[in-house]
Amino acid sequence: MKITFCFLFGFINLFCFAQEEFKPAGATVIETVDGDLDGDVIPEKVIIYNTKDTTEYGNIREIQILKKVNSKWTILEKSRNAILKSNDGGMMGDPYQSTEIKNGILMITQAGGSSWKWGYTDKYRFQNGRFELIGYSSSSGKPEEYWIDVDFNLSTGQLTFEKEVENTKEYGPSKKESLIKKGIKLNLQNRNQKERIEILLPKTKEKVYL
Repeated sequence: MKITFCFLFGFINLFCFAQEEFKPAGATVIETVDGDLDGDVIPEKVIIYNTKDTTEYGNIREIQILKKVNSKWTILEKSRNAILKSNDGGMMGDPYQSTEIKNGILMITQAGGSSWKWGYTDKYRFQNGRFELIGYSSSSGKPEEYWIDVDFNLSTGQLTFEKEVENTKEYGPSKKESLIKKGIKLNLQNRNQKERIEILLPKTKEKVYL
């Protein structure tokens, strides 16, 4: 029991040291997640920070992905673009929802809106020496008006769009469309830029934004 306690105490100290060593000045931790992200079976540590740096849209968030090398934590990658700012959720407030690691994939979910709501999940894989966006799924709309679901596999290019319309008098009939759209390169560093990527669907003439 004593040996187990000492091990746990040492592990907690190591984790706290990792947080403090790389923590931006004045920042607070929103969430931490552990899981293998680079395929070496050794869990990485993902930390989401709320920084003290502000803009007109609220506090800037920073994601850090830490890797243990020779018993020491190092930064595998970090970004201030992948997580939306604290007021980017509009009337719903903080858009940050959660971060998960499943089967080596880093998944970040964010949402916002008011009566009209939106939410999306980004899926990143560590490849080519960085975390690249390989999947995007979103839902947006308003009850009794219409609801749009998008699923986009950036690796294969397969994009599926579905618009379920309740208020057909105002918005017309429901629509579905699938297509292949390749060549979009997004990652933790260039995500959520001011100029969003727009995809015009050729059949329905609907637009998908990333």
